[in-house]
Amino acid sequence: MRKRALVVGLGIAGMSAAIGLSRAGWTPVIVERAPERRTGGYFVGLFPEGRQAAVDLGIADHLHTRNPEQRAGGNSWSVNRRGRRRPALGFLDQPGGPAAVLRGDVEAALWQSITGVEVRFATTPVAITEGPAEVQVLLENADTGARYGESFDLVVGADGMRSSVRRIVFGPHEDHLVNWKAMICAFQLKEQVPSYEASDSIIIARAKRAVWVFGLADHAPTALLTYRTRDIQEQFSGSRVERLRAVFSGMDDDPVVRHVLDSLEEAPDHLFDSVHQVRMPRWSTGRVVLVGDAAWCMNLYSGMGATSSLRGGAALGAALQAYPDDLDAALDAWEAGLRPFITKHQRTARLKQQMFVPSSRRAEALRSVLVGLARRIRGRQLATEAGGAQASALSGTSR
Repeated sequence: MRKRALVVGLGIAGMSAAIGLSRAGWTPVIVERAPERRTGGYFVGLFPEGRQAAVDLGIADHLHTRNPEQRAGGNSWSVNRRGRRRPALGFLDQPGGPAAVLRGDVEAALWQSITGVEVRFATTPVAITEGPAEVQVLLENADTGARYGESFDLVVGADGMRSSVRRIVFGPHEDHLVNWKAMICAFQLKEQVPSYEASDSIIIARAKRAVWVFGLADHAPTALLTYRTRDIQEQFSGSRVERLRAVFSGMDDDPVVRHVLDSLEEAPDHLFDSVHQVRMPRWSTGRVVLVGDAAWCMNLYSGMGATSSLRGGAALGAALQAYPDDLDAALDAWEAGLRPFITKHQRTARLKQQMFVPSSRRAEALRSVLVGLARRIRGRQLATEAGGAQASALSGTSR
């Protein structure tokens, strides 16, 4: 008889886990608090580990990537305090050559691959009780208010940074969330900033405030507004648009910032949230395991959220397949294999935060110097590679 697993959350982590479970011979059931599947979403980058996980999960052929064609001189621009633009290194210029996608692109590819998996919308767990051979879960339907119990062999919490599964089983959010004293607002622009090419990326990184525009090949850009603050709770009071206009006052004389703020008012939806990391000594207990942001949220600055969620789901399935009759051994092996990768990128996220939004004028100046140096080094590397390729082509012709 096939073992049954309840997967809580229909995002990247949840669907990745469901595919991994199916491949390991389990029968997953997914519950999602939202009334329907979300589409669209903000820009994310898939690093090599994420692309390999997409192959392992069998979704690579369904995944639509949107990297712009590289132009001479580059596709990314930095705007200084005088409003002057200059070539810059953008998010896609990082080592590993991340693939540009929208969050919805990854979820659409996963959705195509969970055909046959039962999905229940508007449903959340309200109680989880572990027994000697199964987990009893009390589920609630938000539409009707009806509650019903059901038993599973495993519960997978893939329900985000403020996970209900983690709260029920592992304790309150305050025990696991590390406050980074920063805010983000991400959304899709209707159109590119005037005077820029359609696929250009634009960076305005000031002390404690930053605006990023991520250019895509065949889609309007997405925007990120991010800033540092000591009072997180205060940021959620009043109008979000007015809050952001007040925060970026003094920068909005720049046409890029003005265009982004104006576009926010017209955006059909946006992500506005505080920045945290999730730190846990262990991601599972008994027959309950957490994956993705619920277990290890590295936050948006790391750029590794989608990559780690895909890898986590693929690795969970592989571990369950390797230890089909020993759940404890499977979860131990899964965590031992994955935790070094997660720890590394949680740590480097602090440095990346300084690149996204410098903490001071001094950090802003240092960032500018480092990015300029890195761009020159990269330029020389590309020139060397191009020269080598040309020499090889000429050598081949001469023969």
